[in-house]
Amino acid sequence: MKKALLTALALCMIFVFTACGNSGGSGAKGDDVMDVCIASEPDSIDPALSTSLDGGTMNLHTFEGLVKWAPDKGGKAKLVPGMAEKWDVSDDKLEWTFHLRKDLKWSDGSPLTAKDFVYAWNRLVNPATGADYEYMLDMVAGYDSEDKKLEIEAVDDQTFKVKLSKLTPYFEEICAFPATAPVKQEIVEDSKIKDWTSKPDTYVSNGPFKMTERKRNSKIVMEPNENYYDKDKVKTKKLVFHLMDDTNAIYAAYKSGELDFIQQVPPDETKALLKDKTLKVNPQIGTYFVCFNTQKAPFDNPKVREAFSLAMDRNFIVNDVTATGETAASAFVPSGINDVKGVNGDDFRKVGGDFYKIGKDDYKANCEKAKKLMEEAGYPDGKGFPTVDYLYNTDANHKAIAEALQNMWQEKLGVTVNLQNQEWNVFLKDRKDGNYSIARHGWVGDYNDPMTFIDMFITGGGNNDAKYSNPAYDAIVKAAKAEPDTAKRMQLLHDAEKILIEDDNVVAPLYFYTSKHMIKDGVKGLYYTPLGFYFFDNMSGM
Repeated sequence: MKKALLTALALCMIFVFTACGNSGGSGAKGDDVMDVCIASEPDSIDPALSTSLDGGTMNLHTFEGLVKWAPDKGGKAKLVPGMAEKWDVSDDKLEWTFHLRKDLKWSDGSPLTAKDFVYAWNRLVNPATGADYEYMLDMVAGYDSEDKKLEIEAVDDQTFKVKLSKLTPYFEEICAFPATAPVKQEIVEDSKIKDWTSKPDTYVSNGPFKMTERKRNSKIVMEPNENYYDKDKVKTKKLVFHLMDDTNAIYAAYKSGELDFIQQVPPDETKALLKDKTLKVNPQIGTYFVCFNTQKAPFDNPKVREAFSLAMDRNFIVNDVTATGETAASAFVPSGINDVKGVNGDDFRKVGGDFYKIGKDDYKANCEKAKKLMEEAGYPDGKGFPTVDYLYNTDANHKAIAEALQNMWQEKLGVTVNLQNQEWNVFLKDRKDGNYSIARHGWVGDYNDPMTFIDMFITGGGNNDAKYSNPAYDAIVKAAKAEPDTAKRMQLLHDAEKILIEDDNVVAPLYFYTSKHMIKDGVKGLYYTPLGFYFFDNMSGM
C-alpha cells in the first residue's frame, strides 16, 4: 500500500513484478479457472479480523476500500481510486473528504453508501470486535477518546469525511488495506447468522469477486461480482483458492496440473527450480524472526533472549536452508523502506545500520558472548535451563529452519529445545494468546513505512504476540506518530528500533523475506506488491 494525495500516488508506487513465463510441470489446463494455493485455511476472511497474508489476499479480491491496487503498464502495480473516485485534502492535510462513485452496490445488489465506511471503521476500532488491527486507525481523530468514537462522517450517501489527529504520510495506503474495507452492517449484526463469512449467501462483499463456494480446509471459490462498478475489467472467470499446508502435496498438485500458481515448494527441490528459473523470486518488505514470550520465564530475561539470538547462525539459514535469495537480518525493519520521504529517499535500514554483526567471521564471537550472557542469567553452559518448546506452523520450510535453530541452541548454549508444529489457525491462536515460550514469526509491511514494523509491539497491541511492554518504547512510538517533521519522525523510529532489538532483545530477526512462486506456462496477468499481496483478477491462459 502507499501514500499522500492522488496526484502524489505515482511517487508512492511500489515496484511490482508481473510473473509469467516458464513454469515447470504441465501448461495451461484450458478450463479458464485460476487454481491457486497460497496457504491453508485462513485465520479469517472477515476484513476486520484477518491478520495473515493469505486471508488479506482473499479479502482484496472480494472487498475493496476507498483506494485499491491495480495493474499498471509494464507489470507494475499502483494505487488508484477504489470505491472513492476522488478525494480532497485540506491544506494542513488533516481533513480528508472522499467522494464515492455513484450507484455503488454490494454483491447482493443493495446500495453501498458512505455510511458503510463509517460503520466498518468504527467496528474496526471497537474493542468488542476484537480486531488485532484496531490500532491501524489510530491516526484518526477520536481514536484516543474514551469511547473510541472516530471523527468520521457520512456527509451524504456519496461523501465520507475523515478528520486526522496527526499527519500520516501513509494514510492512502491505510485506505487500501483490507481491514479498512466496508462490511455490510445488516449482515454482520444479524443475530440469526452464526458466522457471516462461512457461506456464500451471507458473505456479502463489494470487490471484483464474490464467494460462490466455501469448504473449510479444502477450498474457497470465487467468481466475478456482477454488481462491481468495474466488472468489465475483471478478466478471470473463476478463481479457486485451494487450502493446503503439505508442501510436498502442493508441489505434486502443481506438477500434475491441478494448480496454476503456488508459493510453497519442498526445500530439497528449491535449488533445482531456481537453477532452471521455474521458481520465481521477487522482492518483499518483510522479516522472518523468532518471537519470545517476554512475560514467561525463562524468556522474561533479556539476557536469555539476546543469547538465543546471538546463537542463531543467520548466514547458514539463508545460504543452506532457505536458499532463495533471502538476506540475513541484522535488524528488525527490513530493507526496501524509505527513510526520509521527500528529502533524500535513503533506505531506512541503510540509515539505521546493523544491530548484529553477521559477517562470516562474526558467528564465533557471537556465540562466545551468548555463552557469557547465559552464565550471567544463571545458566552456565545451559545448566539449570528448563526444556522449552519452539512453536511453528506446519510447513516443510518452517520445519527445516526449526531443526537448524534447535541444533544451534543445543550445540552453542547447551539447552534443550523441543519442536512443536501446529495447524495454521491453532498456531496463530496459541501465539497470540501467549501459549508458547519461543515461536516462529514473520511480518510483511502493511504499508511502505517503518511504522508498520515498529508499532506492532506497543503495549497491548493486537499484533504484539511477544507480550512486550515498555513505557519508554510506547512513548517514543507515540511521539513518532505525532511528529510533523519527517527527519525527526524517522529518528524517533530508529530510536524505537534500538530499544526493541539492541536494548530489550524482544525478538530475534533471522532474515529479510523474498517472495517466491511458481506459475504455469502461458498463464498471464499476475501482479504483485512487495507488501506480499498477489492479485489474480487479470488472469488469462489457464
